[in-house]
Amino acid sequence: MARVMIVDDEALVRSGLELILGAAGDIEVVATCDGVQAVEQAQRHRPDVILLDLRMPQVDGLAVLRQLARWPERPVVAMLTTFDADEFIAEALGWGAAGFLLKDTEPEHLMHAVRALATGGSVLSPTVARTVISGYLDGSARPADVARIKAMSPRERDVLGLIGEGLSNADIGRRLHLSTATVKDHVSAVLMRLGVNNRVQAAVVARAVGVLAPSDGAPPEGDRP
Repeated sequence: MARVMIVDDEALVRSGLELILGAAGDIEVVATCDGVQAVEQAQRHRPDVILLDLRMPQVDGLAVLRQLARWPERPVVAMLTTFDADEFIAEALGWGAAGFLLKDTEPEHLMHAVRALATGGSVLSPTVARTVISGYLDGSARPADVARIKAMSPRERDVLGLIGEGLSNADIGRRLHLSTATVKDHVSAVLMRLGVNNRVQAAVVARAVGVLAPSDGAPPEGDRP
């Protein structure tokens, strides 16, 4: 059961998202609130995932995200936005946001996104992915990132491609026929090679450079769990 908290300044939006997620048998909405109450409610309910509105009038999503980033064990946070082009997206990414979703995301996609976040994946709504890439990478692949990816092993590039799709460690393991522990080691190596702090940053680099997920799940010889 994924425990979710919804933070938005509009009560109608909170109610709508709660209704959608409440229809899923494996998702529990443990709290809904605005930005003013967000940190207090997160401390009280300790959700696995927080859906956090990027722009709120009193305490905005970035202010909340900066406070959560200091927690030793912080929840996974995905930013909610109604904007295709939002100048704050790059800053949210730098503070560790694990995903970006439009508020009008289709219900089934929203449920899938929450499940992915709860199991260690990252989510980038297709309609905002271009904005995230542009804001983080100035609209183009950086030569240093291209060089770092070329220096990776084939298996690390496979893993990076699947991170780019937003898959969790368990999902990557199933696709590549690897144990979760082995995938975790590969993910750590990928993040270190790219010099990024989290999976969504790696996903942004993968998409900007054009790293594709492997078309088949057959692991190379000697890389089986």
